[in-house]
Amino acid sequence: MHGNSVPDSYVYVTEEGVARHYADGSVDALAWEDVVEVRVEGDSETESDILYILLDRGGQGCVVPKSATDTTFLARLRYLPDFDVERLGEAVEGLGEGHVVVWRSPDPPSPLPDFEYD
Repeated sequence: MHGNSVPDSYVYVTEEGVARHYADGSVDALAWEDVVEVRVEGDSETESDILYILLDRGGQGCVVPKSATDTTFLARLRYLPDFDVERLGEAVEGLGEGHVVVWRSPDPPSPLPDFEYD
């Protein structure tokens, strides 16, 4: 009997964020409100898949293979402020070595509050 093999990872996209669950039980997750950069990169392991890399201000992120995305993921990217879908498409089509930054948050990092000491 032949069945489908278990995928090495799967992706959940919600209104709150995106999470990639791996076969070993580990999870990469990021809230949409924390996303400050979106990159597109070729997957050197499969040489056929595209990776979407979402990063927060600390450099932590969530790597989402294009093969694991659906219209929900792409539609949710459009809600990022000033996200350019055409730029994303051009980056995916013309992807070569390395990565391409397709979006950065237009909001500067929040400054730390000034504390007044007595």
